[in-house]
Amino acid sequence: MQQSIIDPKALRNALGTFTTGVTIITTRDGEGQAVGLTANSFNSVSLDPPLVLWSLAKTALSLPAFTSTTHWNVHVLSTEQQELSMRFASKGENKFSGLELDQGVSDAPLIQQCTARFQCRTAFTHDGGDHIIFIGEVIAFDQSDLPPLAFQSGQYAVTAKKPWQELKLSSVEEPLDCSYSEDLLGYLVGRAHFQMLGKMQQILNSQSVTALHFFALSVLAIQDNVQLDDINAHIGYTGHQLDVIHMNELVELGLVKSLDSKYMLTAKGHKATLLHIAEAKSIEDDIVSQLGEGDIMALKVMLKRLIQQTDPGLPDLWENAS
Repeated sequence: MQQSIIDPKALRNALGTFTTGVTIITTRDGEGQAVGLTANSFNSVSLDPPLVLWSLAKTALSLPAFTSTTHWNVHVLSTEQQELSMRFASKGENKFSGLELDQGVSDAPLIQQCTARFQCRTAFTHDGGDHIIFIGEVIAFDQSDLPPLAFQSGQYAVTAKKPWQELKLSSVEEPLDCSYSEDLLGYLVGRAHFQMLGKMQQILNSQSVTALHFFALSVLAIQDNVQLDDINAHIGYTGHQLDVIHMNELVELGLVKSLDSKYMLTAKGHKATLLHIAEAKSIEDDIVSQLGEGDIMALKVMLKRLIQQTDPGLPDLWENAS
């Protein structure tokens, strides 16, 4: 039987299509020094008894520490810990610098703010080619509500729930057959925008603030003391433009004042924009409670990528003008 020739790089790329979580494994060496590394080879083995496994390259400098110890901890990283993952994936020293550690059942370092943590005792090890496979008995564990960090095809990723059944906005069994479907991205983004800001519109109406007024106030809440052309440059993506009449209306409402052709918020204007921001955050909190932090994180990442790809070259609204 002829043995097929395996391209290691191609195999690695193929294996990388399997999406995993990201973990940090920690222990202490014979001198009591903290040792840790990033790994995505973690997996469950058994519930009774509770066993998990992970693997470490035979060439790893930390291998002696893990083969000589009896206890180690597995930390399933959250989306907020990508930088920490990169730190522990490097060969630099002081990986634990600045980290606050919890006290666990052993002296192995226990990192905070993770999605889940498993404190383990080595059950046995197994030779796995160019790796050593560590199988550990879980002797303690805990879990948080923080969404997990993922890794796929050599890149960090975030997860989003996919319903068991296909999502449809239309309730009819046979919707109209037309090219303007509910799956058009522009329709989905636009409808979500207007539905989400429905409550905000009630506040704007109570302040006699129009959509164009709101655009101006939002810009001035970030970049105060700017000219009309600067404001319009920042809202160009809306397809609308402000003129002096719109700004004078805001002046008459007592929300904006003008000095030397520049506009700035009044005390009343600052109060109004704080109310807008508070309502926007309240709306977001409600949506997070319904969809979950992980899905919202994934949504924000995708929206930012979409905005970057379609950006016509708008000025940076958050750039320090000074």
